[in-house]
Amino acid sequence: MKYYIGVDLGGTNVRALLVDENGESYSEVKESTEKEQGPDYVYTKIVRMVRTLDYTACDGFENVEGIGIGVPGPVDTVNGVMIMASNLPGFVGYPIVAKLKEEFGKPVFMDNDANCAGLAEALLGAGKGYPTVYFVTMSTGIGGAFIVDGKLISGGRGHAGEIGNIIVKPGGYKQGNLNAGAAEGECSGTAITRKGQAIFGDAVKHAGNVFDLAASGNMDAKAIADEAVNELSTLLADIAHVVDPHCFVIGGGLLKSKDYFWDTLNRQFNEKIHKGMQNHIPLLLKKIDDCGAIGAALLPKSQLK
Repeated sequence: MKYYIGVDLGGTNVRALLVDENGESYSEVKESTEKEQGPDYVYTKIVRMVRTLDYTACDGFENVEGIGIGVPGPVDTVNGVMIMASNLPGFVGYPIVAKLKEEFGKPVFMDNDANCAGLAEALLGAGKGYPTVYFVTMSTGIGGAFIVDGKLISGGRGHAGEIGNIIVKPGGYKQGNLNAGAAEGECSGTAITRKGQAIFGDAVKHAGNVFDLAASGNMDAKAIADEAVNELSTLLADIAHVVDPHCFVIGGGLLKSKDYFWDTLNRQFNEKIHKGMQNHIPLLLKKIDDCGAIGAALLPKSQLK
C-alpha cells in the first residue's frame, strides 16, 4: 500500500491529510489559514501541520511517497506556483512547491482545487474505469478538469479546465475579470442567487431557493432556473465538441436541486451535440464527498506513475 499527503489550501481553512492509494484517510489536521499573515506564515503553518499528522498507518513519514497541494485558482504546474490568487493574497508566484520539496525531501505537486476534485473522481469515484473524464463543478463558481489516463491536463499555462470563463450568453453579465456572459456570471450558484434576489429580495438566500420556487410553479423563478439549465447544457456541449470525453462527472452545490433540472440537462445536452455523440457521453454524479482534499493527496500518485 502506498501513502500520500494532501494539503487543501483555501482562503479560510487549510487541511492536511494522510491518504492511501485507495483514497482512505488516516489522519487529518485542520486550521484557519490566516491568509492576512502572508504566505511565509501560511507556509510555516503547513509545514507544522504535515509534521503533526499521525503516520502510524504507514509506519512513519519516511514511507510517504509524496505531497500534493490543492489551491483555488490557476496553477503553473511546471514551476509549482499560483498564477492567480484572489483568495490568497501574496501567493502569486510564491515558491511553495520548491520550499516543501526542500523541507521534506519528497516529490511535491500542486494544482487547482477543482482539478484535484476531478482527479479523485477519475481515479476512485464516478469516473473510475473511463479512459477520459471531464469533471465539472457547478457551485458558487463553475470549474472543470480534464483527466486522461489518470493524469490531469493542465495546458500550457495552467488554465485548462477554467470553463467558468466560457461565454454562454453573449453580451450578458460581466463578473469580475471574466468575460461578459461567461458561465460563472450567468449560471453558477452565485449568478442564480443574484438573479433571484433581484426579483424576490431576501426570500432568496441561495440558488436552491430559486429552484424550489420554480418547482412550486413560480414563473419568474422558473425563467431564471430554466435559463441557467439551458446555459449549463450549452457549456457541456461546448466542452464535448472540443474533447469528446468518455464521460462527464458533475459535482457541486447546485446538485442539491438536481431533481428539478437533471433530466432536462441531460436531454438538452444530447440535443446540442453531434448525432454520432448523442447518448454516448454519460453525465454522472460525483461519488466522493471529500474529493478536493483526497484529490490533492492523489496528485503524487497521478504524476509518479
